[in-house]
Amino acid sequence: MPWVDDSRCTGCGICVEECPVGAVVMENSKVEIKMENCIRCGVCHSVCASKAVRHDSEKIPESVRINVEITKGFMEDCAKYLGNEEEKNKCLTRMMKHFNKEKIIAEKTLEKLEELKN
Repeated sequence: MPWVDDSRCTGCGICVEECPVGAVVMENSKVEIKMENCIRCGVCHSVCASKAVRHDSEKIPESVRINVEITKGFMEDCAKYLGNEEEKNKCLTRMMKHFNKEKIIAEKTLEKLEELKN
């Protein structure tokens, strides 16, 4: 999904004008993408002269870091509230199952989307 790097956005408004569904709006002289309206057409990416409209793949390292930090917090809470280190490790196992499930969902979704090509 697209996102806007505020440090690059010049507020020119071209992407606002070109968005076919009105998902790109101007807020305080900067662009914001209303994701609930975005159809992922890529027009905003292609018309942005300052390259402020970015692709979410750039945020993968940040998302991974956040997931690991959340998991660490859950692990500490499990140890604290359930009383021992064994619970901390059980929590880690549960979180690994959770992310594995998310991976399987993504893989199966991609398989189904590939079928749409045919």
